[in-house]
Amino acid sequence: MELWTSGSSDKNKAMVEQLERYGIVQSKRVKEVMEAIDRALFVPAETRSPYYDSPMPIGYNATISAPHMHATCLELLEKNLQPGMRALDVGSGTGYLTACFAMMVGPQGCVVGVEHIPDLVSFSIDNIKKSVAEPLLNGDSLSIHAADGRQGWPELAPYDAIHVGAAAPEIPQPLLDQLKPGGRMVIPVGTVFQELKVVDKNLDGSISVRDETSVRYVPLTSKAAQLNAY
Repeated sequence: MELWTSGSSDKNKAMVEQLERYGIVQSKRVKEVMEAIDRALFVPAETRSPYYDSPMPIGYNATISAPHMHATCLELLEKNLQPGMRALDVGSGTGYLTACFAMMVGPQGCVVGVEHIPDLVSFSIDNIKKSVAEPLLNGDSLSIHAADGRQGWPELAPYDAIHVGAAAPEIPQPLLDQLKPGGRMVIPVGTVFQELKVVDKNLDGSISVRDETSVRYVPLTSKAAQLNAY
């Protein structure tokens, strides 16, 4: 789904206001963080306007998701991104959502991005340094690592919020294990047909899963398979 493709969102604030008009951005905190983190800083310079509601290639057979998908995931995770909470961003790509998460949990929280392409890790860190999230990168509350996101980042688990930015054939068990009781994961699941699944770990450790919407993401796979995808 593309809500608009040209002319209606030339600046970051206008993009967020458009998402709000469509009912995708609903909470004040999501609106504020999307206005604070300028999407233009996280899109390669050679791509078309960063504010178009469309996924965009970032190299290495990866993409940055469309703004409406970023807003959807932020809204789904908002209650698990309160100040002081912990979040994991799997397939962190350009670092856009990782930066949003860090702003929401603040300096007392902890956000970890995991991306298996080292060049994208470097790119994302450079992007965050240009944004208002830069002070959090210099502290202990925001870090990005080159690793296989399917294994999560157990060193700083458990997490209140886990976001996965690529489609897994099934929900990886390590990510379920690293989700805190009371925590929530948002993950696209499927191959040809994909659903954005909302995974809640109940306080007794049991898991509840529901489908939010049909989506189309690049696959969550190995580094070698991703680089050789085309």
